[in-house]
Amino acid sequence: MSQLNAVEMYGTAGRLTSLDLFAGAGGLSEGLREAGFTSLYANEISPRYAQTYAANHPGTHVDSRDIRMVDARKVRALLGLKRGELDLIAGGPPCQGFSINAPKRSTEDTRNHLFREYLRFVTEFNPRAVMIENVPGMVSFEGGATLDAILESLKCLGYDADVRILYAPHYGIPQTRWRTIILGARDGMNPTELFPEPLRQAPVRVNFTSQFAGKTLVNLPRSLELPSHVTVRDAIGDLPVLRNGEMGDVTKPYRHPADNPYQELMRVGSEGVTCHEAARLSKVNLDRMSHIPPGGNWTDIPETLLPRGMRMARRSDHTKRYGRVSPNGLASTILTKCDPHWGAYFHYEQDRAFTVREAARLQSFPDTYVFCGSRVEQYEQVGNAVPPLLGAAVGRTIARVLGERETRVRTAGAA
Repeated sequence: MSQLNAVEMYGTAGRLTSLDLFAGAGGLSEGLREAGFTSLYANEISPRYAQTYAANHPGTHVDSRDIRMVDARKVRALLGLKRGELDLIAGGPPCQGFSINAPKRSTEDTRNHLFREYLRFVTEFNPRAVMIENVPGMVSFEGGATLDAILESLKCLGYDADVRILYAPHYGIPQTRWRTIILGARDGMNPTELFPEPLRQAPVRVNFTSQFAGKTLVNLPRSLELPSHVTVRDAIGDLPVLRNGEMGDVTKPYRHPADNPYQELMRVGSEGVTCHEAARLSKVNLDRMSHIPPGGNWTDIPETLLPRGMRMARRSDHTKRYGRVSPNGLASTILTKCDPHWGAYFHYEQDRAFTVREAARLQSFPDTYVFCGSRVEQYEQVGNAVPPLLGAAVGRTIARVLGERETRVRTAGAA
């Protein structure tokens, strides 16, 4: 990892204001905060997620009501903002209905229309810029009709908008995660300038529709001189060693001093490691794990130990299941549980699954970030989050463009 400090990676602090809708546990807001944005209001319907958000963003008004029941005008009055004063509305309407992995992708799924609630807030606040994030499957959903509707709706509200699919490892996140990002701005700003350029090289495999309106949406590095991706070992190698099922102290000391910039960045302000407890795996999973080398998967397990449903599977299928991550590679996409049947969630050198803190590190949450609720709830919050470093990369670019625009307006006014 190159020698980037927190300011260089995240951007300089400044008084930029934002709203976060469908806010989850606050991963996107965390990244935007480090890019200089102050989140004034967040809406998240899950009380537990809202609790986590509030614990980490104490200055934000956190609202856990159903967004369909929230009067956007009253929220604007509460915040004391005039229309057009807000800098950014960001958020991600629930993505399950759009996902290529959803069992039924249908316009009958009411979750697919919650972006209209987002647009209702845009109409009321008239922010300088807008950001909508979702899964790559949104691009192909209903043949692109939903994406078309979002872009057209933003245009009707005065926003020129564009879309890209960003790869998390290109922005310093050590896992194979893709997100569709829609960015728009008013007053003649070019939306293509709002998207961040990749900061790193990383192995790429595109397994989704990446074409829309005749163009490729995947944002790939332009330069071969960029540093390589952050590895799993870079991300979690300093966290305490645990045995299968080990709990220990609530706050644990680090394994050793930080030995790379990623660890240094994750530790800023931290006095120890929390949410670092090893779930107890069954004996059969421990037996399976004993056969899997770093970088290996279910195909390394003797057939007699495989789950019955996998014994007839082709060896080219399900290549992440029962995987032990490679320390020098990227982690599987962090999902809502680190269940080995779902992906490569076995530690590369310790015979156990990832802890909540390790999952959070692989998502780029700082160690000071606390997660409320049970361990199951904490895994869900981490897995459903936008990686903060990805939010920071996008937020930093938006902040720069808004700042340049403000400078031009002031200069023109002075002339």
